[in-house]
Amino acid sequence: MSNALPSTTQDDVVTPPRRARAAWWRGGWIWLILVCILAGAAYFVFAKTDGGKQAGQPSAGRAGTNDMNRSQPVVAAAATVGDINLYLNGLGTVVPLNTVTVRTHVDGELQSVMFREGQTVKQGALLAQIDPRPYQVQLEQAEGTMARDRALLKNAEADLERYRTLFEQDSIARQQLDTQASLVRQYQGALRADQAQIDSARLNLTYSRITAPISGRLGLRQVDVGNIVHASDTNGIVVITQLQPITVVFTLPEDNIAAVMQKLHAGRNLAVDAYDRAGKNRLATGQLLTVDNQIDPATGTIKLKAQFSNDDSSLFPNQFVNARMLLDVMHDNVLVPAASIQRGSQGTYVYVVKPDNTVTLRTVKLGPTEGETSAIASGLSSGELVVVDGTDKLREGAKVEIGNAAAGTPAEAGQAKHGKRRHDGEAPPPASSS
Repeated sequence: MSNALPSTTQDDVVTPPRRARAAWWRGGWIWLILVCILAGAAYFVFAKTDGGKQAGQPSAGRAGTNDMNRSQPVVAAAATVGDINLYLNGLGTVVPLNTVTVRTHVDGELQSVMFREGQTVKQGALLAQIDPRPYQVQLEQAEGTMARDRALLKNAEADLERYRTLFEQDSIARQQLDTQASLVRQYQGALRADQAQIDSARLNLTYSRITAPISGRLGLRQVDVGNIVHASDTNGIVVITQLQPITVVFTLPEDNIAAVMQKLHAGRNLAVDAYDRAGKNRLATGQLLTVDNQIDPATGTIKLKAQFSNDDSSLFPNQFVNARMLLDVMHDNVLVPAASIQRGSQGTYVYVVKPDNTVTLRTVKLGPTEGETSAIASGLSSGELVVVDGTDKLREGAKVEIGNAAAGTPAEAGQAKHGKRRHDGEAPPPASSS
């Protein structure tokens, strides 16, 4: 048996560096294939997504063209020519012409009350009765004193006549005659004092009957029957407030004084409307009564007073109201609904509907506004259609479809825009001037 080892050739012997290079080449091809696959997949996904967006979205120019070609539904109204009122608005408070706290002139027990709380009374009506017996006694006492002094005077006058006869006969001294004449004059003065006491007692007796000094509405009773009342009591018995007529004191900015005074100097009667706190319901209509004589420097306003008949008692003392005074009436104005007025960086403007059912933006200058109607000072002519509703998506040259061209006055168009119509008995809201 041979112990020799098997022979090896040179090809069978592989050195370690050569084996490492072979392993690296096999792993590199695998990674290269994976990278190519991932790159191809990413390109496929990206191309598909971008292509889908481009296929699904039109270009900006095409979208703009479609929007311009599509008609927008709008509500339009025709501008008209008419009159518009120029009002001045102010905050006011209802103030009664007269307010009287009924107090007693004499002291005594309150025997009876002849009125009901909240009752409307006339001037001179009996309201309460104070116990008159002490003053009746005073009257009788004064009358008795006067009767005594009258008798003394009559006797003194008779003695004076006798003394004059005796003095002419030179039977008495001149001093005695003068003394008797002075006594007569003394009794005459006493009679006048007695008459004053009688008049005072009768006056106190009259004051025991408390009557209404003015016509008006009674408030709550301040004292009950059986109490002793005094002339010095501050609360009194009851308060009377005159409600018909009644006044409203309101304020206006000092810039409006010149226009108001010009109307007053011309003899104009300026009408004033009183509205409730919300400014929607008209409570009463009256006339401007007077203007205060100075401006409040703290607020830069001036007070004005208007008088109202208040036959229906719609105005109540210390009530807060919105006063609206008609200063002037402007004639032959171009009127449009206030809802058609738009405001932007270019100022105030409206969308005017042209005959080809496209709109154009028209810059206008505003005049005064009354309720839901605005006057156009310049920039618009009568008969032109303006868009009242649907202006949100409009732009220059856009096509529109007029769903319901508003008929009637511009105010009715504004009401239609807001989906409401005022009832016949409801007053318009306070207006403002521009």
